[in-house]
Amino acid sequence: METNSACPRQLSVPQRRTHFVLILLLAVLISACGGGGGDTFTLPPPTPTPPPAQGAPNSGAVYVYTRDAAAAWSQQAYIKASNTDAGDKFVVIALSGDTLAVGAPFEDSAATGINGDQSDTSADGSGAVYVYARDAAGVWSQQAYVKASNTDAGDQFGFAVALSGDTLAVGAFREDSAAIGINGDQSDNSATDSGAAYVFTRDGAGTWSQQAYIKASNSEADDWFGSVVLSGDTLVVNHINDDSAATGINGDQSDNSAANAGAVHTFTRDGAGIWSQQAYVKASNANAGDLFGSRLEISGDTLAVGASDEDSAATGINSDQSDNTAVDASAAYMFTRDPAGVWSQQAYIKASNTDAGDKFVSIALSGDRFAVGARAEDSAATGIDGDQSDNSAAGAGATYAFTRDAAGVWSQQAYIKASNTDAGDAFGASVELSGDTIAVGGQGEDSAATGIDGDQSDNSAAFSGAVWVFTDDGTGVWSQQAYIKASNTDAGDEFGSRVALWGDTLAVGADGEDSAATGINGDQSNTGFSGTVVAVHAFGSDRNAISANNTDVISLAVLGSLKFDATQVDFSTAEYGPGKASPIHDGHVEDVNNDDIFDMLFHFNTQDTGIACQDTNATLLGETFGGEKFSATDSVKFAGC
Repeated sequence: METNSACPRQLSVPQRRTHFVLILLLAVLISACGGGGGDTFTLPPPTPTPPPAQGAPNSGAVYVYTRDAAAAWSQQAYIKASNTDAGDKFVVIALSGDTLAVGAPFEDSAATGINGDQSDTSADGSGAVYVYARDAAGVWSQQAYVKASNTDAGDQFGFAVALSGDTLAVGAFREDSAAIGINGDQSDNSATDSGAAYVFTRDGAGTWSQQAYIKASNSEADDWFGSVVLSGDTLVVNHINDDSAATGINGDQSDNSAANAGAVHTFTRDGAGIWSQQAYVKASNANAGDLFGSRLEISGDTLAVGASDEDSAATGINSDQSDNTAVDASAAYMFTRDPAGVWSQQAYIKASNTDAGDKFVSIALSGDRFAVGARAEDSAATGIDGDQSDNSAAGAGATYAFTRDAAGVWSQQAYIKASNTDAGDAFGASVELSGDTIAVGGQGEDSAATGIDGDQSDNSAAFSGAVWVFTDDGTGVWSQQAYIKASNTDAGDEFGSRVALWGDTLAVGADGEDSAATGINGDQSNTGFSGTVVAVHAFGSDRNAISANNTDVISLAVLGSLKFDATQVDFSTAEYGPGKASPIHDGHVEDVNNDDIFDMLFHFNTQDTGIACQDTNATLLGETFGGEKFSATDSVKFAGC
């Protein structure tokens, strides 16, 4: 498989141009997870004064594995950013042959272009991409540090990456230009969070350069254009908050009557390296809020698109698309391109056991094979083709394998579950295909095992995460080949939050990994203390700057995750800054970081915080309704001091 990307979700947040928003990335490490699942998890016993965190909380890491001729997997490399920092989320991965690209959407450098100043941290959340190459001896080394040509705080360049040979595509879904089409005005910032895609190419000497800056043909503020997939000279970019009610191919882009229905744009490159838009693609049942384009995959002339919030209760292939009785069950759509370059929909695909909220949307495509992960599916079945009707393991997750015959007809081939199914494991949160091999990530899995085929029954490292590898024997029979854990398994690391697969090479991202190591095969043990690990990230009108004389409001969002229910934060206990400011009103629930998990948003009067010009950081303290304490600290800076 050539590509891998992350995708945003619809959210509603205060305008980043008028507020200072502190996003608290809470990675709560749970020593044991209670049995039956559910939405609320037990925190560790409260610690009145937690020790200072070591390492770099939630910096993220990537692990590379290879499979030998005997089908045995082994770890080849442990990879960190060259400028590792807490909260950077070095985890978004794409793999093509001997080249690996890793996006860190919360990286903070203000550098632009290739190999700029990595030590600069003046553009919070601008994002970066790191490119690595593997030599004939299997040794990985960093080849490039890639930034946008118009780097700006909060753009999250690198939240999606795609690789195909010597071409790299990068998405920045919070880029703000009002430009449209190819190579427009990058300096214009009048369309907040409209989003952009960037294409880079590598020459024979291994040098990367930017080839194109791409915007939607109907770019608007808050459209979140920017999740990317790539195959040869074809680039596909999602437009997740596109509002058109059009259906099918090249409909009315100017129609805004179906809020957040979602769309996809395809682009092609000619022999001179010039990109142009080929098609504007909508679902056959476009509906407000469906978020068509939440996931993308492309393989040659076949395009797969996921819609995370599609609501049909249909099952199987090409069933009733008009039924909306299974909220957020999700769906996948298959499109093909003919020799004239015309796209058309080939199939509408649903799970064989569709259920509301299952999130049948994590997709992977390789030739005539297709796989879909449903991270919130609830069956307690294990292995291949178990009981799909059982709903006793909430959020255990499942994966579905499909094949296409010579007549272009798709059918389900297998229903795949983990070998150690457990509630909340989110098996299928990430999925990749390469030939007859499927890799499935479950970032909520809890085993403390390390390496290959360890003890799956151990549940002492909550949300450490795992990856399962399955193969088809050639007759359509799937079986599990390997159970893979990180070499430095730790609670809360969420190993498996991203997977990329190319032949016999597997790359795995760990979203919450905490080591401060840099480069290749550094110190994996520098991961901080067990208990509560908190990383913070800030951006605002100056994307991390406030004024000591400012009378505006500071907005702080406590993020929920698989391991922490932010809706349980008690607003009456929240205190921010040296002045221990209390919120000016009750907190309210939003999904501010587009991960389908609710977060808690608070507002504080700037002057109540007691933050002064000499201060370099500020801390939020609070408790949950259950009495468990948490804290988070981030740097602050001032304008006009």
